This record gives sequence, structure tokens and C-alpha cells, in this order.
Amino acid sequence: MKEKSIPYIHRDISWLSFNYRVLQEAKDPTVPLLERLKFLAIYSSNLDEFFRVRIAGIRNLVRVGKKTKAQLEFDPKTVLTRLLKIVNKQQAEFGEIFENQVVPELGEYNINLIRRMDLSNEQREFLLDYFEENLLPFVQPVLLVPKKIKPFLNNAALYLTLQMEETLKDDTTKERFAVLKIPSDHLPRFVDLPSQDGNHDLIMIDDVIRFTAGFVFPGYEIIDAFSVKLTRDAELYIEDEFSGDLVQKIRKSLIKRNVGPPSRLVYDRAMPEKLLSILCDTFDLEELDLLPEGRYHNNFDFFSFPDFGYDHLKNNPLPPIAYKTLEKSNNIFKAIKKRDHLIHVPYHSYESVVKLFQTAAADPDVTHIKVVQYRVAKKSKIMNALMDAVKSGKQVSVFVEVKARFDEEANLDWGEKLEKAGVSVRYSFPGLKVHSKIALIARREDDQVQLYSYLSTGNFHEGTAKIYSDFGLFTADTRLTKEVGRVFSFLETVKVPKQKFQHLLVGQFNLRIKLVEKIDREIQYAKKGKPAKIILKLNSLQDRKMIIKLYEASQAGVKIKLIIRGICSLIPGVKGVSENIQAVSIVDRFLEHSRIFIFHNNEKEDIYLSSADWMVRNLSHRIETTFPIYDSNLRKEILDFVKLQLKDNVKARVIDAKQHNRYVVNKQSIPVRAQVETYFNIKRKEENR
Repeated sequence: MKEKSIPYIHRDISWLSFNYRVLQEAKDPTVPLLERLKFLAIYSSNLDEFFRVRIAGIRNLVRVGKKTKAQLEFDPKTVLTRLLKIVNKQQAEFGEIFENQVVPELGEYNINLIRRMDLSNEQREFLLDYFEENLLPFVQPVLLVPKKIKPFLNNAALYLTLQMEETLKDDTTKERFAVLKIPSDHLPRFVDLPSQDGNHDLIMIDDVIRFTAGFVFPGYEIIDAFSVKLTRDAELYIEDEFSGDLVQKIRKSLIKRNVGPPSRLVYDRAMPEKLLSILCDTFDLEELDLLPEGRYHNNFDFFSFPDFGYDHLKNNPLPPIAYKTLEKSNNIFKAIKKRDHLIHVPYHSYESVVKLFQTAAADPDVTHIKVVQYRVAKKSKIMNALMDAVKSGKQVSVFVEVKARFDEEANLDWGEKLEKAGVSVRYSFPGLKVHSKIALIARREDDQVQLYSYLSTGNFHEGTAKIYSDFGLFTADTRLTKEVGRVFSFLETVKVPKQKFQHLLVGQFNLRIKLVEKIDREIQYAKKGKPAKIILKLNSLQDRKMIIKLYEASQAGVKIKLIIRGICSLIPGVKGVSENIQAVSIVDRFLEHSRIFIFHNNEKEDIYLSSADWMVRNLSHRIETTFPIYDSNLRKEILDFVKLQLKDNVKARVIDAKQHNRYVVNKQSIPVRAQVETYFNIKRKEENR
């Protein structure tokens, strides 16, 4: 089967389908009202990053020469046009959801978003004072003079473009245009207004600027106002070089990021053509750079929408459950040495991970601590514990991946703090990302060195552990700890380990090869008439070679079930190609982030957890760690979890060629919502320990 001829959905088109599943949550009437606002915010935040990175990249491909385009697997202009068409359709639906569903429902609870034309006299007086005291220093008024004045618009900042008339000395009028900054980066996006009769009246700061614009331009008549936002290219363009100071390259690129070339102009679709044309001339924009939206942009600000104490308009709380075996243990190392332990955040508390590092920092028998840092919280107990460990005389080494997109600056800052504290810090390899989520602790026990490892599908991040669904394994199993040690040895010396990995599947070494071998084994079982099954839970499935291998398995009779949160370039259910493949996606209150690979292996399942998705970048250009689960009880936990995900008939959508995101039909008499069921299953188990 040739790569270019296989049924395949372009990754960015598939990603937009995923983001639409987020938008579906915003219009689902069973989702609590304030949570629906959050999903509008998530959708918008996702889309912003998508334009800054993916659309920016495709726009650049549109401009490359014919020889370069000929080497691509797709026509960039065709794909870009299709992407923008999809986004425009989704944005129109976003506006409809907000204006015609969410806003009226907020009004039913006396939460009122007020427009400037509907302000009471008291509210008008309040806003005039608010403008003078708070807004005036930030609005930055600039007259637009086409081809003469080209103001710089900050990346992703909000602006109001004004259509005005100036009365000249001879009493004739002249059309003028101007730009005003909406200072939502300095002030709250939602301004509380004086309210009566139990109402909660709010006005968006955009409309406050509309209301007060005349005071900024005295002598001009404001005809109309339309909001805009310019998004700039966020790619770092770091070449895959193997020389030079990568950290300094990242630093320099970060400075350029906010002044990069425009990747889109988001504008109010009600804007007249003449004003839009002037903006295009002023900022050197083309048609493919334009994205019409509604009256408001930067809708990720809905994350900060006030709740007025209306808890009944939010999800019922599911507080993290203590993993008591480790959290309450008097000797966490003894507990881990006795058997493997598996936590499943955010259902479980993350405190057992924090305790592991804090205990290791204080334990006089611990000699070494090693960690890979990909993304980390701004206020991190784990990083603080590592610095405390150095003070206690331990050798601590941290590998900092500074190419973690949009966390580069935070990671560099943490790297500097760690270095100042005496931690041995190593930074990224040029041309290679380290995406493993692993830690290794060496402890003296009975005159010997005992190794302990923590391996996870998610980052060492106390914040995301509250909303991302991930697994973390605590183990002292020498089969795993020794090989984790080899990974760190490679990161520290850049020398290929002499001993091969027998248990871990590690990117750049044996990950892709072993995955292919395991699929081939299922194919052989199927050809012999034996049961052959594969279950994969991933964030993204995009790698063409792996998709071809899954198609081959399907054609051989292997039953394949996929649970894919985001990108799925594979097309299930194609006659003669993928008839034995089914795929669903679950979007719910927690972000599905764990990766699970299950190969039936003639009823002796191979069960792996992983940091790796099945994308080219993960399988070919990153250090990833995939680790087996050997403990029989933990294996059962994972199998039970996956079975529950496959039964979800509330939040699961069908992935197919049409990308309609149909909800899984409820064939059972009882609705099954996997995330909620998982929480209560874990709660019952912990209560019975």
C-alpha cells in the first residue's frame, strides 16, 4: 500500500474536527451553563494557538517555490483554503451559540451582559468615571493614514477600529479612521456595573471603549466601531543544527515571537469593506490572512467570567482522591519496593508524586535524583524539592527541554533557578526533542544501591494534574529502573547505551520498531485464525507508516479499537481497507491525555503506558518512553478503565470519514459517562483499601 494513496485526513483538518468537539460541549444543554462558557474559552484558546503555529506554517508553505512544493504530500494553498472555510463555519456557529443560547440563558439567572446602548444613566456615569480612572492611560489612540502611518499592533491584543467624520473649517466633512487599544491585558475583560433588583449587570471592556471613544477623539464624530485582533506567527524556526548554543537561540527567538509576521487578522464580520480594505493595505494583509468573527475576540477571556457564587451552574465537584497507600505511608520507598503503584490523575491526588520528591530530598539515604522537565508549574513543589535536595548534599540532575512550545521561557527560567541552587542542568539537543516523563532516585539500602522510578504519561506539573487525565507508575522493578537509568545516561552523555532496551520502548532506539513488531504479531495470529486485537488510546494518530500498518492489520482480520482525543488521520470503516477499525473520541470535563497501547498477544496482553502519540514527531524526532505494566492488579485496572472508555455513550463521538462528530448512540439502557464512572470506581476502591 503506497503512502500517498491511502485513506488519510490531513492532520490540521482532523484537528479542527477535534476542536469542534470542544465547541459541541459549549452548546450541549446538559453541560452546566458556566462550564459551557469555559468550553467557549477552550475552543478559542485552542484556535489561537492553531493559527499562530499551524496556519502560520502552511501560509509560509504557500509562498515556497515549486520544487519545494513538489516534495510535499499536499497542496498547501488547497489545504489552507479548506481550513479557513472550516474555521469560518465554526466561528459563525460559535457566535450563534454565544449570542442566541448562552447570553439569554445567563439572563435567566439575572446575569446580564449589557451593551452600551442599553446602559442606565447611573451606569453611564459610572463608566465615565471608570474610563478616566482606569482606561485612559492604556487606550493608545492612533489615526490611520493609508500608506503613510502603519501602527504596530501587539500580538493577540484587542483593538477597536473606528469609522469617524471630521468637520473641516469650510463645514465639509472628511472620513477618518483610527485604532484604539482595548486594554484587556491590563484590566478585567468584564466590568461590574451598578445593578438593581438582584441583577448582576456586566459590560465587556470592548463596549466600554466603544462608549467612551468620543472622549479620546474630541472634534470627531464616531460613526461606527469594529473590533480586530492581529495574530502573529509563533513558530521559532530553530534549525535542526548540531552545533551552537541552542539555549541562546531559543532566547533570541522568543524575543522575536511577539513581533513575527501576521498570520491572521480577526475582524468583526459586520465591518464595511472599505475599512477592511484600509486595514489590509496598512498591515500588508492578503485575503488568506483574514478571518471574520463576531463582535468580540479573544474569547478565551471567558475563563475569567465571574460566577457570582452560582455553584449550581458549574460541574459537581469531583475532588481528587488520596492514594492513601503512598500519601499516608510512613516509608514511601518501602511501599514502592513492596509492589508497583499506579495513580490516575486527576481522579487521584498528585500528592503522592510531590511526596516522593519531598521525601527523597530529605532522606539521608537518597544519593541521586534525576528528572526530565518538559512542562512544569510556575509554582512547583517538585522543583523546590529538587533544590532542597541539593542543600541536603544529594546529587540532582535535571534535563530541561527548552523546546516545549509556549513553555520555552518558563523552562529556561526554571533551568536558571535550578542551576543557581546547584542542580546539574542539561538542556535540549538541537534537532531532537525529549518528551519522556521520567524520574530516577538512587537510595542506599543494605550497602547496595536501590533504584526507584516514576514513569508517567503526563508532565511533572501540579497544575495540569488537576485537569489532565494521566497515569503515573511508581516502581522499584529492576527490569524498568535499570533501563530508565540508561535513558538518563544517554541524556547526560549523548552516547548510545551498549545494552539494548528489553522492556522499555524508547524513541530513537526501539519504539517504532517494537510497535511494528507487535502489530505484525497480531497480523500473524489473525492469519492463523486466532483472536487478534489491538486497542490504542492516543491524543493523536498521524504517522502514515503506522496508519498503513494498522490498515494492513485490519485487512488481515485484526480487530482494532481506537480512542483518539485529537488528531486522527486514519479513516476507520473504509471497505477493503479499515473495516475492522472503530474509532471514538471523548471530550468531557477532563482532558484525556494518557496513552495506552494494548496488544492481545493470544490472550497474554502486552499493556503499555506511554508519553508518545503516534505522530511522526513522536516516533521519529523525540526521546519518548513507553513502559510495560507487569503487575497483574494494575493491568486489570487499566483494562477495566479502557473497557469503560469504550462503553461511553454520553461524551464519546464517532470518528469517521465525514467528521460529523456524531455522538455514540446509546444502545444500552443506562447512560455511561466514562470520566464520572472512573472517578467513582476509584473512590470506591480507595475507600475499601
